[in-house]
Amino acid sequence: MISPFQVSCTTWAAHESVLTDLRHRVFVIEQGVPEALEVNGEDVDAVHVMAVLPNNTLIGTGRLLAGGHIGRIAVEEVYRRHGVGRAMLTTLIDMARQQDLATVHLGAQVPAIPFYQGMGFEPEGEEFLDAGIPHQHMVLNLQRDGKDACIKGPL
Repeated sequence: MISPFQVSCTTWAAHESVLTDLRHRVFVIEQGVPEALEVNGEDVDAVHVMAVLPNNTLIGTGRLLAGGHIGRIAVEEVYRRHGVGRAMLTTLIDMARQQDLATVHLGAQVPAIPFYQGMGFEPEGEEFLDAGIPHQHMVLNLQRDGKDACIKGPL
């Protein structure tokens, strides 16, 4: 069992260094994504989430772009399959609802398709390669529920 964690909204300007470090470990080192593809200049305008332990250790991150694209979801390996990804994705979806977006979409790595389907996403189109990794485009239709997506607290 892992320590309790908290998911909070943040900006790239506020936490660029720690978000970059985590994404570098997960995408570049672990998955072999070329660094030039991982850093694409869209982070400044995105809204980010971060999952942190009580001691402020970052264990997960993800982002929402203005057009409803969810991406760059990364969780430290030892914290996977403990609800971190689900909590961050739920927060990102709630943020999209607050922006009155009708849908959100993402490119799921093929092994993660069942996870996203469990969150209500549906596959759309054919599989494609992104950074040499098989992906599936997935879409979720939204209904606004008025919840406050961001949990406030220390980071």
